[in-house]
Amino acid sequence: MNQKPSPAIQTGLARLAAEQEWFDKITGRVGYLCHSASVNERLEHGATVLKRLFGKRLRALFAPQHGLATDAQDNMIESPHFFHNHFQLPVYSLYSETRVPTAEMLAETDHLVIDLQDNGARVYTYIWTMVLSLEACGKAGVPVTVLDRPNPMGGERVEGNISESGFRSIIGWLPLPMRHGMTAGEIAQFAVQHWGIDCELQVIPMQGWQRNMRFEDTGLPWVLPSPNFPSLDTSGVYPGTVLFEGSSLSEGRGTTRPFELIGHPQLDAYRFIEQCHDSMEKVGIKGCRLRPATFVPTFDKHAGQACNGFQLHITDPATFLPWITGQWLLRELFREMGKQFSWRQPPFEYVYDKLPIDLLNGSDKPRLWIEKQGAMEELQALEDAHREEFMEQRRQVLRYPD
Repeated sequence: MNQKPSPAIQTGLARLAAEQEWFDKITGRVGYLCHSASVNERLEHGATVLKRLFGKRLRALFAPQHGLATDAQDNMIESPHFFHNHFQLPVYSLYSETRVPTAEMLAETDHLVIDLQDNGARVYTYIWTMVLSLEACGKAGVPVTVLDRPNPMGGERVEGNISESGFRSIIGWLPLPMRHGMTAGEIAQFAVQHWGIDCELQVIPMQGWQRNMRFEDTGLPWVLPSPNFPSLDTSGVYPGTVLFEGSSLSEGRGTTRPFELIGHPQLDAYRFIEQCHDSMEKVGIKGCRLRPATFVPTFDKHAGQACNGFQLHITDPATFLPWITGQWLLRELFREMGKQFSWRQPPFEYVYDKLPIDLLNGSDKPRLWIEKQGAMEELQALEDAHREEFMEQRRQVLRYPD
């Protein structure tokens, strides 16, 4: 226990490695749910750190969507179970024939440690892999420790409608707004306190993190947590532009700027952007500009075709609201493109009977608002529904100062 944590922000992983008190609370055989972004301040992988700490007590690794190495693409592209030759440990994929750790997978685990870098949006599957693991461990009598990490978007703002139970999927298992403003550790506590997950849980909190911090303020190294989340620029726009996954437009997958580039081979980009810039201020869209861009995706939608569109640039993070901006852009593109615009069809994230856009929204109400070309006040009402109750529940689990 002689490893010294960084003098800046200390993650849960750093504190586990440095503080005897936390080490002593993890007993028996250990399983570790992690991915490529599960690193310490020196970019050592957490499995290396835990192997050094626990030795032969570390018995198994578990991997979320995209795999242990974060090399698999999105939406039902599964990762296999395998034996890791370097760590000499089995790796169980929780994005395979199952999204839940089975009793067989947990047979050699007396204590599960979860260490995932979330991105702060409801549709990012890692928080739901964590929640489902909490539930499975509760049934198996396996205690869980969550090693907390920063929310890249900070922990102050909450945006978007709260997802509905009728649209449950691995991108929205339980009621949560698109931008939840919580860390993974806080969501784990929320699950136990408000979603009825019966599990013996402890969270090793960060030290030094504050809610107004974005990831770039922490001094910690950034490692992409998924293949299409290459930079911190992605985090600022993601809660809005991820919605384009549910449409016929490319959301920039297959480019070096996924979720920042939006386009379609048939879009008159220059005209559309001029119209948007003329009306942005009137409807309250602030803190961003659209720059004309043409791009050719190497895979995914419109692969090999020139897509005309735009790059969404954040000019003022303090006033930019990604969720409302994304919904507004979809409304405008739905009208502008006419028959060239369509909604992506199922299956999507293992759901075969609902439109992907409705799963992304956790509701069909935003899509219906887009289709009827509703007023911005109606969209605001969708966002405000049930918000007061959620914010009070959220307040009860927040661990970090403003």
